[in-house]
Formats: sequence, structure tokens, C-alpha cells
Amino acid sequence: MDKIDAFFQTINFPGFYLKVILSFITSLLITYYSIPTIIKISRRKNLMDEPGQRSSHERKIPNLGGIALFFAISVSASIYAYQLFDLYKFLFASLVILLYIGVMDDIVVMRAYKKLVAQLVVSAMLVIGSDVRIRNLFGVFGVYELNYFLSVVFSIITFIILVNAFNLIDGIDGLAGSYGLICFGLFGISYYRLGEYNYPLVILSTTIMGSIIGFLSYNLSDRTKKIFMGDTGSMVLGFLLTFTAICFIDIFIAKRGPGVVYYHLNSAPVIAVAILILPIIDTLNVIIIRLAEKRSPFEADKNHIHHKLLRMGLSHKRATFYIISYYLFIVLVAYFLRHMENNSLLVLIIGLGFLGAYLPDIFMRKKIKN
Repeated sequence: MDKIDAFFQTINFPGFYLKVILSFITSLLITYYSIPTIIKISRRKNLMDEPGQRSSHERKIPNLGGIALFFAISVSASIYAYQLFDLYKFLFASLVILLYIGVMDDIVVMRAYKKLVAQLVVSAMLVIGSDVRIRNLFGVFGVYELNYFLSVVFSIITFIILVNAFNLIDGIDGLAGSYGLICFGLFGISYYRLGEYNYPLVILSTTIMGSIIGFLSYNLSDRTKKIFMGDTGSMVLGFLLTFTAICFIDIFIAKRGPGVVYYHLNSAPVIAVAILILPIIDTLNVIIIRLAEKRSPFEADKNHIHHKLLRMGLSHKRATFYIISYYLFIVLVAYFLRHMENNSLLVLIIGLGFLGAYLPDIFMRKKIKN
């Protein structure tokens, strides 16, 4: 038995719960105390996010908060959930590559195809090298078990889409961080309920939650301390969120070890979609609008859900609160209807998601009419 587990066993407290508490506190403190240094260096070297046409801020803001998130997660997870790096040998390497690409993009703005190639590489590393795959759709669209090739291709595409979708919701203060906090909390609770085999994933979830709270204390703060997570933070969090979602689906395929509470949830893929519904719907919504207007689906605009709420006159914090509240409601609907037929539940979840995307338009039209 390794020295870390032996140490925890000498303490008169269940080792797992102590790890959960310490991982949360460690990552929170590392993020909280490293960000002021990052802000100071960013201002000194003018490494700032310049306001542009699509920006929702009016002054230069440091945008390297993702470095603190990566630093806290990598240190805390390697201490308290080190088993993950044995189970998923390419996980840490993938995060390091994303850190490098994210920092480069935040500083000099990389071309989109270079970021896409990097995302393809890290996704393939984890899917093929660590066997983190979507193996079964449990009857969604009539599809059950996927063969290896389809599973690999579908999983890599899922990683790339969700990483970029999470990046797209990072447009106003607190939204991406708050949504990530809730998602990792929901996945963490699910892993905990599904048995001790998944405890390293629980600790990873609490580690990420601690780092996000440390970041939000600055992201939602006053003018002098504000910082953005940048592409570094959004890519790292989006990648880890996709990783945890795929692991969540994979749990229900087969019993994988001693001490596992095996509970088959046929709607696991739909529940994962419900938890990730905001970035999925926001991305689909802007693509549909751009295609309807005969524009490129990759052309930037201000048709995201948070942009619509800002146009209604809401502050960043109020817009974030309303968006989070509505899409958390969708997760609750999915949970209480989790035994519903998969395709029907998926249609309901997607329908509610799009309703939330167009509610601001409906309210705005009524306001203008009145």
C-alpha cells in the first residue's frame, strides 16, 4: 500500500472523505492565491483581453485565469486522486497540451485550424490511448452498442464539439464557471452514489469545484481584481467535463470492479446530455441562426443566449443567474423522468433547451410591442 493511503489510514477519519475535503480546500486555495500574481504579471506585460465587437466588456481585462485553474487541478488531483493517472495514462498529458495551446491563443490568438488540430490530438490520445469512449447509446436513435471504430470516431467528435461549445458560453462574467461548478457537482454526486470504484472521479470533481470557486471569487469581483478564464480555462474545463460525462455513461455498461454498486440506468446518455444542455443548445442555436441567415456557421456574432439577455438590459450576474436556474430546471426534469423512454426524454430535454434559448426573444418582442 502506498504511503499516501497509509497516511490517511492513520488518521481517525475515513480516508476518502478526508481526501474529498482536502482536495477541495487545496485547489481552492491554490487558485485563490495564484490569481493575484497572474493579474499583476498580465498587467505588467499587457497580456489582456482587448474589448472587441463581440465583447461584453468595455475595458482591458486579464484573461489568463485558466492557468490558475490548471495549476490547482493538476496539483490537487495528482495528490488526492493519483489513481486517475494510472487508469487514464494520457489524461495529464492531454491537459498539458491544452494548457499550452490555450495560453498561446490567449496571448497571440492562434488560427482556428491549429486549435482544432490540437484538440483532435488530445481527444485521440484519451479516446484511443486511455480507452475513454462512448461504447453504447442505450437505444438512443435506435443505436445500442457501437463497434470500436465508430465508438472512437464518435467519441473524438464529441470531445471536440463539447470543448468548443463550452468555450462559446464563456461570454459573460460567471457563466462558464458557475455552469461548470454545477455540472461537476452533479457528476461528482452521481459518482459517489455509484460506488467506491468511482471515488477518484469524485475527488477529481471536488478538486475542479474548489478551483472554480477560487476563480469565481475574482471573475465576479470588482473592477480591480477581475480576471477571465480565457481559452486556457474554457478548454481545460470543457475537456474535463466531457471526460467526466463519458466516464459517467460508461459506468452503466458493465460492473467494473469490487465494491461497485451496479445500477443500470438506461437513460444515462440522455442524463449526460441534460447536464451539458446549455453549451449544446447554445451552440446549436447560433449555428441554426447563421445558416438561416445564409452565413458561415463559424462566423462570430452576438446571438448567444447570454447576449440576448444582455440586450434585455440585464447585468452579467443576473443573466448568469437566470441562465443557470433555467438549465438546472431541465436537469431536474431529466432526473425525475429518468425512467422514461430514451428518445422521448431526449426530445423533451432538447425541446426545453431550445425554449430557454428563445424565451429572451419572446420577452423582447413583447417589451418592444408594449
